[in-house]
Parts: sequence; structure tokens; C-alpha cells
Amino acid sequence: MSASTAKADRRLAAMRGEATALTFLETLRFGLRSLALVLALLVFVPLHYLYRLFRYGSPFPMWFLGTAGWICGARVERIGTPLRREVFFIANHVSWIDILILAGASGTAFVAKQELSEVPVIGWLCGLNRTVFVKRENRMGVAEQINALREALADNWSVTVFPEGTTTDNRSLLPFKTSLLSMLEPPPPGVLVQPVMLDYGAVGEEIGWIGEESGLDNARRVLGRRGSFKVRIHFLEPFSPADHRGRKAIGVKARAEIEAALIAAVGPLRDFAHTVAPVRYSPPEPAG
Repeated sequence: MSASTAKADRRLAAMRGEATALTFLETLRFGLRSLALVLALLVFVPLHYLYRLFRYGSPFPMWFLGTAGWICGARVERIGTPLRREVFFIANHVSWIDILILAGASGTAFVAKQELSEVPVIGWLCGLNRTVFVKRENRMGVAEQINALREALADNWSVTVFPEGTTTDNRSLLPFKTSLLSMLEPPPPGVLVQPVMLDYGAVGEEIGWIGEESGLDNARRVLGRRGSFKVRIHFLEPFSPADHRGRKAIGVKARAEIEAALIAAVGPLRDFAHTVAPVRYSPPEPAG
């Protein structure tokens, strides 16, 4: 069996939720990267709390998360200019690494699925950056989510949502769940929406956290892989949510911009192969 075939088979097993074993070299890389993350923690976290003794709005979570993304292997190319304040980013979603690299590039806070909060270290660090965790079954309630988003926007000046409701494979774009855009009905004064397209290129399907794979197994695979990988963050043209009639129209506008940019980057998109309950998506039945 070739190395590429073995890698593809292991990827399919991971998507089915099966625990995947690492080779010796992958285990070594996983250990070294984990150690580097711990060392970075020991530097940045004390500096963060020391800074907070004197001033509010510490930059150290942003700097750490960007550094963590680099340690995990992400080499970021930023295309376009992110707005710095009073901005609501709407992005496609491929991996938990999205949070590391977007925070490093813009300092944004996030809305992310509850499962991410259970990933060792990553969940705690995202909490430092005012991530708003949302359960799949939405038990928190929309009103409470909107209040949490408004607080995060006030503290961080920017918030990112991933309205697909899950991570995908860099070759698909799911329908957008727009309930979290309710804070834009009406939009806070001066707030703009900026669509963001993330492109992991050829490694998107390998990096993506897809199907039934656990967060821990995905982190082990990503941290154990050889070499680095390029991620392009496309900050697209911002627009005023006040020019669109409600959250659904805002979601349609943002999705259209992201879809056009993703098609330009990777070519024609394909149907996602997994059911995603939060956006009521099911893959089409095979023809014939």
C-alpha cells in the first residue's frame, strides 16, 4: 500500500470517528509541537496577566494565538485589509486552526461550537480571547448568545462568526445559519460586516475537522503531520449591514462574496458529504 493510499484510508477512518494511530515520527512531531505550545504559554500567559494589572485590552492572547498557529504548521498569507474595530467578520470554516490564525491576523473574538472548548489548551486559550461557545443544540438561547456577542464586540472591537455551523473540507460551502446575526437587527451604530474567505489549498481536506472525528484526534493528526502548510486569509470588501434588510439578507450577501472568492481560489465547489444538523443540511442522494 502506498503512503498516499494509507493516508487517505486513515483520513476516512478519522471521519468515521475511529481513533487513528500515529507513526513514531508523527508522535515525535506531536510531542515537539506540544512542548513548543507549552513553552509559548509560559511566556505569553504571565505577560498577559501582568499587562492586565495596568491596562485593559491585552494584546498577548492575539500574539499567542498567532504564534500557536505558526507552531501548528500554518504559514499565513493575508490578502486584503481587515478592519480593526466595530467590525463583524463572517467566515467560512475549515479547522480549529482558523481561530488561531484569524486571531493572530486581526485580534478578533469568536463564536465557535461548544466542542472546541473541550479541546485541551485550545479551548482555554480561546476563552482568554473572549470566544463565545455555542452548543449544537442551541440550548444557550439566541437572546443570551446575542448579549454575549455584543459584550465580545465591545471588548475586542471585532467578532467573527462561522455561520456554516461546522467545519468543512475547503471545497464546500454550506448554507449559512443566520440566527447569530440577529445582533445586527438593528446593527450597532458604525458596525460594518466584512466577509472573510479561508483557503488551505491542497491540504484543506487533510487538515479539516470533518465528520465524526473528535477534536483531540484531529489535533493529534494536525500536530503530528510533516512540515508546514499555507493558509490564505482573504479579507473581502466590507459592507454596511444597514443596507440590507435583516440578518438573512446580510447572510446571503456575505455568503455570495465568500463563495465567489472560494471558487476563484479552488475551482467549482462540491456537495459536502456529511449531514450538518445546525443548518439543516443533508448530502444529496447518489444519482441512480
